[in-house]
Amino acid sequence: MRSSLRWVLWDIKDTLLKVRVSVGEQYCKEARRVGLHLSPVEVDAAFRQVYQQYSRGYPNYGIAQGLNGETWWTKVVRDTLTRCRVEDPALQNTVANNLYHNFCTADNWEVFPDSKKALESCSSLGLKLGVVSNFDARLEQILHACELRSYFSFLITSEEAHVAKPSPAIFEKALQTCGVPAGSVVHVGDHYVKDYLASQSVGIHGLLIDRHNKHSQADIPAERRLRSLEELPSRLQEHLD
Repeated sequence: MRSSLRWVLWDIKDTLLKVRVSVGEQYCKEARRVGLHLSPVEVDAAFRQVYQQYSRGYPNYGIAQGLNGETWWTKVVRDTLTRCRVEDPALQNTVANNLYHNFCTADNWEVFPDSKKALESCSSLGLKLGVVSNFDARLEQILHACELRSYFSFLITSEEAHVAKPSPAIFEKALQTCGVPAGSVVHVGDHYVKDYLASQSVGIHGLLIDRHNKHSQADIPAERRLRSLEELPSRLQEHLD
């Protein structure tokens, strides 16, 4: 990294926060509200199959096919429930609607213990912060609920940008918003391809947060890998003016 760092861009899910409990547990909790009793294990398995199907057939919330985040997630929930032998359209729609809106609350999200301190430290170093996330339009509301929104100057979601990581285009949009050269920007994320490689493809300095030591790729220099966000401020400070 050069000494001209001005911005830190952030991935959100599994970088700064994570879903509090499994999809199966969440779906079953909502199903119980309408009198349905399902198995979290069965729902988890069904969801994984449906999610993969829709991610392949209707990538980035189906924007190119005329869908949006809410309709995409509604279809995913309905098809998941169908695989679990819940076929009543009214019940499916009720559960899907409740899940979509409940995931805007802090109850369903857990902020990692090192997240807020890292964001505060970056700000104290004089760096501006932004978000580049493969997320739907609920992200701003979620960040408000989790008391994270105030740290960021801007948010770019894949639904609103109509392009998703690992496409370089979403990072180019971010660079336009930052108004500085790519060499003055760092991106922090947990995905090797979508965050680390994709950001580097446009000249941004990619940093990979690898809390559980899952990534063993030899092409990730030690100084580009973080075991905890507690390591980030000192890593950045070494390369500031």
